[in-house]
Amino acid sequence: MILKIVQTGDVVLRQFARPLSRDEILSEPVQELIVAMRDTMRDAPGVGLAAPQVGMPFQLAVIEDAQDYIDKLPPGQAAERRRVAVPFQALINPTLTVEVADEMHFFEGCLSVAGFTAIVPRALAVRVECLNERAEPVTIRAEGWYARILQHEIDHLHGQLYLDRMESRSFTTLENFNRYWKDKSVADFWRAARHK
Repeated sequence: MILKIVQTGDVVLRQFARPLSRDEILSEPVQELIVAMRDTMRDAPGVGLAAPQVGMPFQLAVIEDAQDYIDKLPPGQAAERRRVAVPFQALINPTLTVEVADEMHFFEGCLSVAGFTAIVPRALAVRVECLNERAEPVTIRAEGWYARILQHEIDHLHGQLYLDRMESRSFTTLENFNRYWKDKSVADFWRAARHK
């Protein structure tokens, strides 16, 4: 089932999502929600989706960065972004710890801020402790784009959007991003914007 993705301005996106108990995680409704979120993320298409984005205030997110998406990037971007394929994962009640605070600045979008993108600084490497869809404890160590996805989705669970972290001068429509910046580096953008 494909779920409706709520857009910025919906109060659920600004609330702190509640944790799920082990019994809730293993329940049929939450198991069905995980499958529906996976299908919705893939249909969008996106690399992550948090439960608040489909109107459910739960500490639950799904992520997946398929090799197909990476193969469509302009030459050199996958390496620059340290982007590698990430298999489907459900993250429940996650806690995030920054392991390497050095920041990477790249354009980032969001399914709940449809039609726009901006440069967002994110920590280079993180550790996430969470439960998976079987309510088993999992520790994830990630860097580069994988770390960015985790930070973005866990922000959603805390009522934050990339808009709260973005370099506001870089905020643009996806149409203009594709027209002017898709094949350029962030440094090219800042040179053109005569900023930084």
